[in-house]
Amino acid sequence: MAQFQNLEPLLAEIEQSYTPQTDTPPTPAEPVPTTGKTVVVMPAYNAASTLLKTLADLPQDVVDEIILVDDGSTDATVDLALREGLTVIRHKENRGYGGNQKTCYQYALEHGAEYIVMLHPDYQYDSRVVGLAVELLKLDICDVVMGSRIRTRKEALAGGMPAWKYLANRMLTITENIALGQNLGDFHSGFRAYRREVLETIPFERNSNDFVFDSQFLAQAVHFQFRVGDIPVPVRYFPEASSINFRRCVKYGICTLAVLARFWAQRLRIRPSKIFFSKRTDSDTENREELQQASQKKTGTPEN
Repeated sequence: MAQFQNLEPLLAEIEQSYTPQTDTPPTPAEPVPTTGKTVVVMPAYNAASTLLKTLADLPQDVVDEIILVDDGSTDATVDLALREGLTVIRHKENRGYGGNQKTCYQYALEHGAEYIVMLHPDYQYDSRVVGLAVELLKLDICDVVMGSRIRTRKEALAGGMPAWKYLANRMLTITENIALGQNLGDFHSGFRAYRREVLETIPFERNSNDFVFDSQFLAQAVHFQFRVGDIPVPVRYFPEASSINFRRCVKYGICTLAVLARFWAQRLRIRPSKIFFSKRTDSDTENREELQQASQKKTGTPEN
């Protein structure tokens, strides 16, 4: 017992040292930055019949500017967009879905956007959730937020998604999740949100002008180790909503598998690809040296 009594002064001193001082308030945690311009970009093609519905659901209190890039529409899309006060950029000739997005992102970056949401103006995706996607970016939880159309099979099919498209989406999404080490519900959504840093790093200008642009962009996001997450987004399928036919879907699926092959060729340093070269200057030299070394290895050319 005497041994324990000898420890009492020491224990009392330790207890006192860990007792919080009531007269000194705790240091508050640093606030998470929530400022910055939020821009919604809309790649549009003949969207006159659905544009107003899409805008009506869009939460105006979280959006600073809406940019619509018209890809050679033959209807009244441009007139409606101008009447609603949108920033409008018009392509005289159709550049394709990927080409349209390139203009969207370039303009958003040039005009100070910190958070960029890509939303189709065809009223297929529920634009009411734009604020939720942006909040995940502002809280620094994600760098890329995807809108998942497929929360459950029943809900997706009840919303009008064709059965063959659902099956194709599931097979391709599972393959991409495995190949890219992700766990996303829908790799092929037309609802996406990005932090500015993502668009400043990914060389999206080198991507395809076709639909496979989206697959390339996500593979690039994973390559550059950006945090990709998703949220459920209700969707609607109806005649006016944009969609690609079966033949284009097959082509898109094949091209997406080719993107996964290029991703792994880059990761294994078998054949570096320029679509995985960072736009940031400090990485360009390393990227080009890697490409040169791979080319020399392939052709058997000795290094200088």
